[in-house]
Amino acid sequence: MDEVLRVENLHTHFATREGVLKAVNGVSFALRRGKVLGIVGESGSGKSMTALSIMRLVPYPGRIVEGAIYLDGRNIAVLEAEELRRVRGRQISMIFQDPVGGLNPVIAIGTQMMELLSAHTRMSKRESRAAAIEILREVGLPDPETVMDRYPFQLSGGMCQRVMIGIATALNPSVLLADEPTSALDVTIQAQILDQLRRLTRERGTAIVLITHALGVVAQVADEVAVMYAGSVLEQAPVAQLFQRPNHPYTRALLNALPRLDRSSALQAIPGAPPNPIGLDEHCAFIPRCPKALTVCRSSARPPLEAVGTGHQCACCNPVAYGR
Repeated sequence: MDEVLRVENLHTHFATREGVLKAVNGVSFALRRGKVLGIVGESGSGKSMTALSIMRLVPYPGRIVEGAIYLDGRNIAVLEAEELRRVRGRQISMIFQDPVGGLNPVIAIGTQMMELLSAHTRMSKRESRAAAIEILREVGLPDPETVMDRYPFQLSGGMCQRVMIGIATALNPSVLLADEPTSALDVTIQAQILDQLRRLTRERGTAIVLITHALGVVAQVADEVAVMYAGSVLEQAPVAQLFQRPNHPYTRALLNALPRLDRSSALQAIPGAPPNPIGLDEHCAFIPRCPKALTVCRSSARPPLEAVGTGHQCACCNPVAYGR
């Protein structure tokens, strides 16, 4: 009913001398207003590229070769550049992984924020400055008037991240993509940033796609979780359900690799390594590392996401509900 974002069979490829690199390989999910979808997986699983594909910011020579991205019912995957410019910032925004690198180092914070407001609204210079100061105050920055005149290198990582959140949410977008928003921040600042994101969902109804490799962050903030591997979603479920009864062997392996207070045994590392995304075939990419692989897994095509419970989907020929 309140679906704000739907991604259908998204494929993003990069043409290389060695072959076609399948960075995003058939990703599908839906997101409702005011909800948080956590996307987790190992480095190189396609999490960040999925977000960049949704924003239509895939770097050259990558391109979206198939799929649809419905934002409030409109397929933005086919929009021209000028239409995209009006959509980005106003309807959908992104917090990039490096908060300092995401800001222009030679332009003052206030100028960067005022440029955004001026580009999408009819505010005067005085009005946009007042609005920018209020936005900085809302994201918890002390003395926002002073911050307006500072440059990114004069701010800490946590302060830059708050500025990025302020810029991304300045126009109250329906969807916010947050790519590792707490990486490289200390634990106290991480908690503050996560609380800020959660407050956006409660007070503004913002839908958030939270990309991270930290399952603890997902457990704290997300409503649903999508587990990615080799560019595909292998399992998706409500957060409590996935943590308590994972169905895919890869999800189980990720959870077993987490340190826990109630477990004295050594952590169980996942054997092997993720596959080369260049020249991926149409079989399940996790087979070489899977302890539950069967003959049918090797002889059949890559399994699609199928329901294994209420709101719970799994892409596996041999799904098993592992009790925690």
